[in-house]
Amino acid sequence: MPRSPRAPLAALLALALAGCPGGKAKPTGPTGGGAAGGSAATGPTGDGGAGPSSPGPGGGGGAGSAATGLPVPGEACAVPACVFHGGGGAYFACLAGADGVCFHLGARCTPSDPCMYDPASKGYRRCDQVVEGRCAKVGAACQPTSSCAFDPVDGLYHACQSWADGACKRWGDRCGPS
Repeated sequence: MPRSPRAPLAALLALALAGCPGGKAKPTGPTGGGAAGGSAATGPTGDGGAGPSSPGPGGGGGAGSAATGLPVPGEACAVPACVFHGGGGAYFACLAGADGVCFHLGARCTPSDPCMYDPASKGYRRCDQVVEGRCAKVGAACQPTSSCAFDPVDGLYHACQSWADGACKRWGDRCGPS
């Protein structure tokens, strides 16, 4: 059965109307920072909207940009967290999660903190080269900037209360990961 050329557009519209994953919304519009050209957090990659809603390689297709010609007041979703997923062995955008687990993963991503979880050593190591959400060049042990870390024992995120040589020595309550 041939697909309607409008089917992808309808799917995008339905996704946009569904709201932000996890309720992470940021006001936009004339007073909310994002009406003319978007902001750094309007696109899923943090690049000013050069994500799926972008008009092309030049980027800039954020909420209410000049490319669309129409101001779009309302809510813009926050940039999703980039989290390690034990089953996938890589970092993915967490679109929705709570209580130590991400239950809706997006595309592979590169975390802003170069201190990444390394499944081989079961600890955190500095990553000097990330390829497809995985560290291709592992460095020395490190401590992540966030105390919310991946626990390889249960595969959930917990607050780490004590670090040593890139590994958490004392785990606390579940946290994040989104």
